[in-house]
Amino acid sequence: MFQTKKLLLLGSGELGKEVIIEAQRLGVETIAVDRYDGAPAMSVADRSYVIDMLDHEKLRQIVEWEKPDFLVPEIEAIATDALIELEKEGYLVVPTAKAAQLTMDREGIRRFAAETLDIPTASYHFADTYEAFQEAVEKIGFPCVIKPLMSSSGKGQSICRSQEDMERSWQIAMEGGRVQKPRVIVEEFIRFDAEITLLTVRAVNGTFFCEPIGHEQENGDYVASWQPHQLTAAQLEQAQEIAERITTGLGGYGLFGVELFLAGDQVYFSEVSPRPHDTGMVTMVTQQLSQFALHVRAILGLPITEIKLVQPGATSPLKADDAYDSYRISGMREAFQEPQTQIRIFRKPVTTAGRRVAVALSAADTVNEARERAERARNRLTVEGQG
Repeated sequence: MFQTKKLLLLGSGELGKEVIIEAQRLGVETIAVDRYDGAPAMSVADRSYVIDMLDHEKLRQIVEWEKPDFLVPEIEAIATDALIELEKEGYLVVPTAKAAQLTMDREGIRRFAAETLDIPTASYHFADTYEAFQEAVEKIGFPCVIKPLMSSSGKGQSICRSQEDMERSWQIAMEGGRVQKPRVIVEEFIRFDAEITLLTVRAVNGTFFCEPIGHEQENGDYVASWQPHQLTAAQLEQAQEIAERITTGLGGYGLFGVELFLAGDQVYFSEVSPRPHDTGMVTMVTQQLSQFALHVRAILGLPITEIKLVQPGATSPLKADDAYDSYRISGMREAFQEPQTQIRIFRKPVTTAGRRVAVALSAADTVNEARERAERARNRLTVEGQG
């Protein structure tokens, strides 16, 4: 009988689906876990479970049943106290339980970066009441960025530009947080030239960097990404130094998505995900090894030799404009008229307004041409509610 390693994925969205596929290519047995049935990674995993991801006992029960070689978080909203316990008992959490816990909410990772590692960040304050929020905004000044401590895909984020915006920004943060925890971060608004993701791989044979990925966001959620994004030599040196410091501080093996602001020659740390990044989907058309393949290699303790950029590329995500219990995506025939273009349909069982359901990926001789192709392809796709 073929002997294999076993990987338990905690969170089973579109990024987790690609991790499962890459793990299976290397002979790994895969189990997908999420809070809802029919999550994208469940369709390709060997088996799956549906649980409340914040339920300590349910999570522990599945781990004890399966006894995986690797526990791989794909989302922030997990019972990280259970991961801490399981790691102490000998289970391997990717990259580490400490990383999962620190990055579960913005307070942990921001304090770790700015106060422990002395990495340059925007000024910030935290608040857990509306009164404290008002005081924090007064200290930071207008405009400022308001975010719930725990959310994904930009949910709950807003820019507060005046006193008239304050109540609205507070309410957006309360509604967008992943848990019922009325605590927010109030950040200085950095007038940046660009924001990038520097995918950083910690492997058995060292730390490696992908070419920088540029991206655009609306309300904190990405709407376009491209690779490579050109940096000056000084910017690249700072970016890599920051990424190496934060990932070394978190420890373990795997791929990290380090988000950074570029403001002149100064580079600021924004956030880090100890897992593949949504903007990094572009690597499926630009690199010899995608971010998902690199993540799995690093998890398995295999060496990384070279991260090769094959060609420029870009992504443009498709989002639903409304909530649908049943839907279809049309327009693929028209979208595929764009050369060097791929479409990934995520097969999420239901939609909500603004939820990503697919992505167009295009390659070209230049970044600008790739971005235009990806946007044209995405514009030819339509999400249609059924029934």
